[in-house]
Amino acid sequence: MIFNKFVETIDKHNMISDGDKIIVALSGGPDSVCLIHLLNRLKESRNLEIYAAHLNHQIRGIEAQMDAMYVSELCNKLNIPVFIKSVDVPAYCEKNGLSLEEGARKVRYEMLYEIKRRTGSNKIAVGHNMNDQAETVIMRIMRGTGLQGLRGIEYVREDGIIRPILDIERKDIEEYCTKNELDPKIDKTNLESIYTRNRIRLELIPYMKEHFNGNVIESIVRLSNSMKSDGDYIDTESMKAYKEVCTIDENSVEINIDKFLELHEAIKNRVIRFSIRDVLGDTNFVDQKHIEEVIQFIRTSKNGKVINLPRGVFVYRKLDTILFTMEEIKEENLEFNYNIPKDGFIKIKELGLLIDSSKISIEKYRSLKKDEMVKAIDFDKIKGGITVRNRKPGDKIKLKGGTKKIKDLFIDLKIPREDRNRVPILVDEDGVILAGEYRVSENYKIDETTKNVLKLSIKKL
Repeated sequence: MIFNKFVETIDKHNMISDGDKIIVALSGGPDSVCLIHLLNRLKESRNLEIYAAHLNHQIRGIEAQMDAMYVSELCNKLNIPVFIKSVDVPAYCEKNGLSLEEGARKVRYEMLYEIKRRTGSNKIAVGHNMNDQAETVIMRIMRGTGLQGLRGIEYVREDGIIRPILDIERKDIEEYCTKNELDPKIDKTNLESIYTRNRIRLELIPYMKEHFNGNVIESIVRLSNSMKSDGDYIDTESMKAYKEVCTIDENSVEINIDKFLELHEAIKNRVIRFSIRDVLGDTNFVDQKHIEEVIQFIRTSKNGKVINLPRGVFVYRKLDTILFTMEEIKEENLEFNYNIPKDGFIKIKELGLLIDSSKISIEKYRSLKKDEMVKAIDFDKIKGGITVRNRKPGDKIKLKGGTKKIKDLFIDLKIPREDRNRVPILVDEDGVILAGEYRVSENYKIDETTKNVLKLSIKKL
């Protein structure tokens, strides 16, 4: 009966194709032992290559060593190659500032992906069951979730993770192991109410079964499957919008704010979730409250602001976009200082710019075609030599409305904080002549008395 249900789930979700190479995450507990036994029965008819992978977390001492020995013996009986790795997960978590649960998961999946790559496998099978599904949905409801969270655990992921026993209850799995004399190992920590999931499993669900609904697990899973159907449709529409409003590269995702704000609220939520997923690789430990925090940030924040999401994701508000990245953007402490010839050119290697200067008559200047990258100042108003440098504290520039600090000008122009030291400032003995491509001081502008013009062309190298 379990085998038929297992095959039905595989075929319904197109989990396995003939000739697949599959890594089984084998802890030695009932779920993973049942899974590898079922896959082994399917191996010949589907022409499968199966490997097992076991991680000793070094959390449970001699018991963990015995689990590894059991896994090795089981795989030997089934004639399945097994990879066993031992990692001091508590030390790893302390070093990287992770919880034991998060660290163990990270190390386990890193191992599975490494073995997948080395063996040329294309699938990783993990032993989540129907009870795990119900527990996950309850946990997400308690944290505050949206429709995406109610979908629960996915049957198939884009990275090759498959869950063939997700439609089978834990009690049926345990009965299968007993019937086939598999003698799986029991992790005693799963029997202690020390983690949220354990308390849901050992206390909350039994209480719900006794006092409210004896079939509560099936009911929750039925809700989850219904949400999957609705969610799949909305996801399809959201992905279209995501591609229209986002610029995606290898390390970041950037959302056009104006286009984003025109989207339906349900689509907005998913665009944010897709952005986080493409930066992190998944959305584990990202809750609905984090999605809502980003949406509020988009609506109300000012340019240059940043918020932090779980697992080291930075969200930056820029002029017209929101940037998701794992890299912290810091203001560069650039320092440069060059003398500019009144007829010649100078390279600013720190900025990758070339400034070309030439003295021309006002008549010749007025005959030139306008070019946004060319700035013109009254040559005869310059006092002494001209220097180009990075901005300095206290720099001011004369504008039509009066004198303004360069710092305040950059804020008004919404120049990102990390770009402000990259704006070349031209000065003479009296003060600031111009601030990059943005403003020319009123004290140096061409007027009706101008006879000679200093033409400045700012180009990228």
